[in-house]
Amino acid sequence: MLRLSVEGGGCSGFQYRFDLAEQIESDDAVSETDGVKLVIDPVSLDLVAGSTVDFVESLGGAAFRVENPNAAAGCGCGSSFGI
Repeated sequence: MLRLSVEGGGCSGFQYRFDLAEQIESDDAVSETDGVKLVIDPVSLDLVAGSTVDFVESLGGAAFRVENPNAAAGCGCGSSFGI
């Protein structure tokens, strides 16, 4: 299981964090696509509601990409966002 959370930080105020989830908490939201479970805590869910998460591979490497319609601002490197 993959856990997505939002933390304070980065040049725009918030940043995404991806970790492996060992368990699902009672208040977590869970979404499953193609056999992959994404787990999100309720506070982070408010900040990423309506977002899409994708795994992208390119010549520069591979990473998870979050397309967040709630983000009013982002940084140049794409690792943080503001609301």
